[in-house]
Amino acid sequence: MKNIILQQKAERDMLASKDYQTRKEIAGTDALLGSGLIKLITGPRRAGKSVFALQMLRGKNYAYLNFDDSSLLSHFEENAVMKALSEVYPGYEYLLLDEIQNLEGWDTWVTTLYRRGVNLLITGSNANLLSSEMATLLTGRYVETLMLPFSMKETLKYTEVNMQPQLPAEEAALSNAMEDYLKNGGYPEIVRTREIEQAYMGSLFDSIVLKDVAKRHKIRKTTELYDLADYLITNYSNPLSFTGIAGDLNLGSVTTAKKFCKYLEEPYLFYLLPRFNRKLKEMKKADRKVYVVDTGFVLARSLELSANSGRQLENMVFVELMRRGYDIKKNELFYYHTANGKEIDFVTKKGTTVGSLIQVAYEISKPKTRSREFGALVIASEELKCNNLILVTWDTDEQVNYKGKDIQIISARNWFLK
Repeated sequence: MKNIILQQKAERDMLASKDYQTRKEIAGTDALLGSGLIKLITGPRRAGKSVFALQMLRGKNYAYLNFDDSSLLSHFEENAVMKALSEVYPGYEYLLLDEIQNLEGWDTWVTTLYRRGVNLLITGSNANLLSSEMATLLTGRYVETLMLPFSMKETLKYTEVNMQPQLPAEEAALSNAMEDYLKNGGYPEIVRTREIEQAYMGSLFDSIVLKDVAKRHKIRKTTELYDLADYLITNYSNPLSFTGIAGDLNLGSVTTAKKFCKYLEEPYLFYLLPRFNRKLKEMKKADRKVYVVDTGFVLARSLELSANSGRQLENMVFVELMRRGYDIKKNELFYYHTANGKEIDFVTKKGTTVGSLIQVAYEISKPKTRSREFGALVIASEELKCNNLILVTWDTDEQVNYKGKDIQIISARNWFLK
């Protein structure tokens, strides 16, 4: 066991020695580290969870265990592990447990460590397994940080693109970089190496589906799982029903469709956004809109023959709203259908108050498009008693008054970067 932990220490030191992009969430972490709370860092594979934890712990005396290591998992024995940790990391103040969900019975062990006073940082790539178990066992004793792929702003900063261009060449470079992000997304390892984009994202997709879903849930017919994942990617930013999914893919039952969709949500690969309705029963019956955690997966796996900029932009806005703290599980983010069937892409909500209504349209040069988007916002504004009306476009900034309602039209540059 000591040899395994020594090998992992060398891996930790190598990773910690690299110069990484600083994520915005890093601010204020000293106070968090000093608290007795468990620091739970969740999100999809390779989005930067481990790097974020290493950044938090830079300059600290901390121990490290990586549960993506099959050697550690196959030889794990609690007493031997704790003894080896003390020998390899004498006097350590913090313990970082990386991808803890891979350890069987992790929840009992983490609870024991917490009760012993160990200051814990935990990373994991399974939403339901981690959050639900932690909420059950350690209510009020942990704080969760969701780590997603780079935002547009983080990507531009990492690739050293001037976000306040003065010269025509700088303006062109910014525009090209934004278009690149729209199409390719923000996974940290490939924002500087787009030539390996499809191979990398395809490999990551396989790893998530096979390791985090099929293996975990002991699914033998992986073809059905892959078909569903490809179906969801192809229909990103669109509303879907479980009945329709089951029928289109011959899954046998609506129950199977729901179960498989839930499995694909767990590793943060997909999100299923509910339709807002003040009646919970009606909300549960309505279609859900599907979004993928990064548009790079669309390029790698979708059956689209050409890029759909409108749907890509809508998917980007959804993920950015998640970054800004709107949580589907806490009933803070929805889409909406008005009484006459007009769709509002996003409804944000805090507590009992609807905070904003957000439409997304790549371009609004045509009068028909403006009328459609403005009209939907006005109707929804009346129905939901909300006057914070926003229309996110690719390159238009304008303030308009439509039928007595003020609507803020904001470009992607200003919405994502400011």
